[in-house]
Amino acid sequence: MKNKSNLNEKCHQWLKALCVDLTDRTTGSQGNRNATSFFREQLEVLGWDTESQGFEAVDWINGGATLHVGNKEFKVLVSPWSNGCSVKAVLKSASSISELEAGGFRDKVILLHGEIAGEQLMPKNFVFYNPESHRKIISLLEDSGAKALICATGRNAALAGGVYPFPLIEDGDFNVPSVYMTEEEGKRLREFAGKEVILVSRSEKFPGKGYNVTGRKGKPETDRIVITAHIDSKKGSPGAIDNATGVVALLLLADLQKDYSDNRQIEIVAFNGEDYYSVPGQIAWIKANQGKFENILFNINIDGAGYKEGKTEFSYYDLPAQVRNIASRVVENHPDITEGKPWPQGDHSIFLQYGRPAIAVSSEWFIENINSQDITHTPKDNIGIVDCNKLVELAVALSEIIRKY
Repeated sequence: MKNKSNLNEKCHQWLKALCVDLTDRTTGSQGNRNATSFFREQLEVLGWDTESQGFEAVDWINGGATLHVGNKEFKVLVSPWSNGCSVKAVLKSASSISELEAGGFRDKVILLHGEIAGEQLMPKNFVFYNPESHRKIISLLEDSGAKALICATGRNAALAGGVYPFPLIEDGDFNVPSVYMTEEEGKRLREFAGKEVILVSRSEKFPGKGYNVTGRKGKPETDRIVITAHIDSKKGSPGAIDNATGVVALLLLADLQKDYSDNRQIEIVAFNGEDYYSVPGQIAWIKANQGKFENILFNINIDGAGYKEGKTEFSYYDLPAQVRNIASRVVENHPDITEGKPWPQGDHSIFLQYGRPAIAVSSEWFIENINSQDITHTPKDNIGIVDCNKLVELAVALSEIIRKY
């Protein structure tokens, strides 16, 4: 077994490289491309065969936004990947689907509040989860003829992370310019319904490129264990536990398994796009693996691991008895790792949808507080909340599972 202090030192170095030296890992940005290049270089140093899979992605610049009604100013934020605008129009509010269906919004600015703004709307082209009610709201808004949207929102940690307020619309394919504000600002603004507002949003989108990175060990074209973590982050957040820690865990595992030479293949994948509106990296990887899912023995996906409080948590999904027994025995030998309840968010859901078993790895604290935490997608998600000892222990445990299997 490698010296844990050496692995701990590497953990700190890799975490700093991803969260401090790189200031933006948003899919489509230069910082994101630097991150994927860094990951590939580290895998190659450790002797892994690597492959980069490119795809198109849109980057965006948040130039800020202003909103005025007469001489009164309201604080608004640019919706991620929104079109920019400079609009002078009458304000009209809506809090339900029925109010949107009633119409009368052409050439207006719509203030969305209350029930209809209670949870983040899934992007139009997000294929893994898209409720009918969300699709209907999006369709009504795009057909409304409105010049722009103002969304008054609260917290929605399960879907939007820890930000307050959360962006109701986070979708580069949505064609109506939008901004968002707190519920409190929304209450103030509603008093001016029927009045003319001036909204300026300096949001700019431009074409970019992103890459998934895969490292492989073992005999090609054989049964494989696929270990994954997403490398992208939200703009404005260092993305430490979401999800630089997952990427670092992959590198630590790659270090521990750099001498692997079995007939089965280990495939380590840095997915790119989990925090992007249309998950382009995941879609590209799925397309490239059509007809090859049957040779995936099981997936291990890491997202949200390494938080300083609590244990590391494993949850199991349709695992064969042999794998389940091995994983359970390994967990029993690591007091800082525990078995937890299943949770739907995360890239392990890709494998489940294609009928492949999975182990999802996260932090016990994060899963317990997923609906109330205020860390992910914010500046609070920095390396100060990470315990590298937990990541080293995680990598050791995963290495043991692979070795025993």
